[in-house]
Amino acid sequence: MIQRLKNKHVLLGITGSIAAYKACIVLRMLQNAGAEVRVMMTDAARHFVGKWTFEALTQHEVAGDLFPENRVVKTEHVHLAEWADLLLICPATANCIGKTAAGIADDFLTTAIMASRAPVLLAPAMDAQMVQNKVFIRNCGILRDMGYHVLETGSGHLASGLTGPGRLENPEVIVDYVIKLLTPPSRLFSKRVCISAGPTREHIDDVRFISNASSGKTGAALAEEAFFRGADVTLVSGPVDIRTNPGIHVDSVLDTESMEMRIGHYWPDTDILVMTAAVSDFRPEDRIKGKTKKTGHENWPLKLVPTTDILKKLSGSRTRQLLVGFALESSDALDNARKKLKSKSLDLICLNEISDSHKPFASESNEITLIDRDENVEKLPMLPKEELAVRIWNKIETLMDDS
Repeated sequence: MIQRLKNKHVLLGITGSIAAYKACIVLRMLQNAGAEVRVMMTDAARHFVGKWTFEALTQHEVAGDLFPENRVVKTEHVHLAEWADLLLICPATANCIGKTAAGIADDFLTTAIMASRAPVLLAPAMDAQMVQNKVFIRNCGILRDMGYHVLETGSGHLASGLTGPGRLENPEVIVDYVIKLLTPPSRLFSKRVCISAGPTREHIDDVRFISNASSGKTGAALAEEAFFRGADVTLVSGPVDIRTNPGIHVDSVLDTESMEMRIGHYWPDTDILVMTAAVSDFRPEDRIKGKTKKTGHENWPLKLVPTTDILKKLSGSRTRQLLVGFALESSDALDNARKKLKSKSLDLICLNEISDSHKPFASESNEITLIDRDENVEKLPMLPKEELAVRIWNKIETLMDDS
């Protein structure tokens, strides 16, 4: 795992919600990402999780008393607020959000929020009726207008027995937003990025299809990295099961025709298109209705026709867009990748080589060679796909500087 939060200080505030136990998971994930974490709790929060749990996890005392008997730092709420690169209130109750919106600072946590000049991210958790209350909705709007970051709640089974909105957002999503807020400014900020991922399926009949083993993980890693760097990201994905942050718009497709249609929809407003999808090169000429019986088809001829080369087609109508393609090759790899770079008028092509020892689709890591529009070649070592995404976007940003 990349330690994206190395040398970052996160002040984790915990308020009185049944979801307070999930703050332990969030804390560990922040630490695994490299962050140093300190904790502050309200009195109500201690009814749900004891402070000793968080002291054991952080090796620091939990803050919470504005007027401690044994004072080490006289204004600890100010000291911690200045120490923090980001304040994360997780879970944040309706009470905490209401007081923050009104500027009330009557306990350690709300006083620290008031004293902070760092970004503040609030992850609400409460019952469904409270989330839907007009006062709560207004308070969230007030905070967002003032520059606070307020996550939406998840939906599902609640402590009250109801099912609906109000659940604390998934810890992975919360940590993703922390990373996004603490990632340095990038050339990708506010750029519209469209990424394709996964395989396509070309149906022979209603049951059988032609496809490949693409996992979509490279595309998902590129989408996540672009999200962290501040881009407006759309992921057009074939039929794969990949986790993405809710801040990434996912458009699911099935075959090459639907992928072409959806990418074409986003194309006019796209700044950067990255085609990682393993799009089928061929499809059956005719799709058969129903299921074809095995009996009578022991020697079943299947006529295939080429599918549309989406990237080549779009390159003919480009205006300002930067185009990145992927090439999967098993022989004469470098020469074939160079030919694709030129024939499709790409700014960058990422070469995957298939060999007996390396199967890109079946691996959590990959070895890629980058070839840019000036035919500069950079061979990357075998790296986890999230680290490859960092290296690829670094290269794309240098091409943005030159364009």
